[in-house]
Amino acid sequence: MQSVVKNLKIYNSISGKKEIFSSVIDNHVGMYVCGPTVYSNVHLGNLRTFTSFDIIYRYLTHLGYKVRYVRNITDVGHLENDEDQGEDRISKKARLENLEPMEVVQKYTYDFHETVRKFNLLPPSIEPTATGHILDQIKLIKKIIDEGIGYEVNGSVYFDVFEYNKSNNYGILSKRNLEDLIHNTRSLDGQSDKKNPQDFALWKKAEPKHIMKWDSPWSEGFPGWHIECTAMSNKYLGDIFDIHGGGIDLKFPHHECEIAQSNVCFGTNAANYWVHANMLTLNGQKMSKSTENNILPDEIFSSGSPLLSKTFSEPTVKFFMLQAHYRSILDLSDNALLASEKGFNKIIDAINMLENLKSYSDKTSDFDVEKWIKGCYDAMNDDFNTPILIANIFEAVKFINKIKAGSAKISEKDYKMLSETMDSFVFDVMGLKKTNALQKGNDKLDDVIDIILELRNDARKNKDFSLSDKIRDMLNKKGISINDSDKNSSYTID
Repeated sequence: MQSVVKNLKIYNSISGKKEIFSSVIDNHVGMYVCGPTVYSNVHLGNLRTFTSFDIIYRYLTHLGYKVRYVRNITDVGHLENDEDQGEDRISKKARLENLEPMEVVQKYTYDFHETVRKFNLLPPSIEPTATGHILDQIKLIKKIIDEGIGYEVNGSVYFDVFEYNKSNNYGILSKRNLEDLIHNTRSLDGQSDKKNPQDFALWKKAEPKHIMKWDSPWSEGFPGWHIECTAMSNKYLGDIFDIHGGGIDLKFPHHECEIAQSNVCFGTNAANYWVHANMLTLNGQKMSKSTENNILPDEIFSSGSPLLSKTFSEPTVKFFMLQAHYRSILDLSDNALLASEKGFNKIIDAINMLENLKSYSDKTSDFDVEKWIKGCYDAMNDDFNTPILIANIFEAVKFINKIKAGSAKISEKDYKMLSETMDSFVFDVMGLKKTNALQKGNDKLDDVIDIILELRNDARKNKDFSLSDKIRDMLNKKGISINDSDKNSSYTID
């Protein structure tokens, strides 16, 4: 296993290339992922991000690392336009729904937890909240001011990007040039407290109507969005840790600002590997709560959507997401989900066949299981390439179908390795699971088709080949292929 670990490569957004993974502390991994802002129901775009990092968490654990996975809850400070203008998203929701802000937080945090549980995502090691770390944030803001990079105006505190850029590189992550940012930014209108438009808030003085506010050395107010994650990641993972992750939409300005803050406070980029999951699109456009171009998980799982022909199980939707690399844009469509459902069912059917296989006493195998296992690890070691892993799994599915049809053989040793590896990668690493409904449906389908095959075998014995062929052709039209051998017949679902 040690050689497998050494071969792991991760795409680092800072360098723009895949790098051999080396942890700060041997056999331990510290990973921080920006969690949800809990002002509305989690949508599938959010779920794709958290599914991507769940796979990374699972695979690192599978390799034998002890992983401390920190995923925060943003419950204050995330303003409407992701920068320093507009209303706090949670406060706005509280006002619209006539609730206390913490009622909004509780309501949508519960929804988030219920949804990721349905998706079979593992809980993080620590799930801190921004409001639970106000003192930590104030401490860091004081440090940034002391270093001459932060400045206070009228009770608000801002990070001086120009001063920082004199000795650092603001743009190291997003590859944006500060001069280009200046050129593309409108000048200040005289009503802003900022020295420069590119500066970002560390602390905002609260307006009288603002609901969520705390005492600070500068004013009664609330923290900026970016300082929250710097405070929480540092508290639980230290000045330098292994992986910082999030959606690609957070690369700028959020993660760029985090790196700047960390450099001032700790002299590091916070993490050695910055990892970003790409977008899930709908109708070719970014899936977003604010633009209402999104589809809620329950619309797919249970209530239905006018965009889809039917509902789909949680494992099917998760499998759909894993068929694309986490750094690739993935577009949601009815046809893609239907294809994923067929593919997922094929894998589960093959695993069930393998579990019920009785004859594996051959001394040799018609399938190089050790080479296949290496291919699975090679895929995941190549920046967690789940599409290649899934392609390898389908190769095993074909072989399992051949074994059941009597046209291939497997040794006991290879049978055990194949069974264990299939279970490890399908259930432990990818986190897919058999739903009760799926298992029950498959059992009934097995029973019905076994009856049909028995009647067809009787027709073959009686040399009624016309009826035998008719049954085979009718099943083929429904996507069920019959595999005949000298002794019996089996089937696979296309």
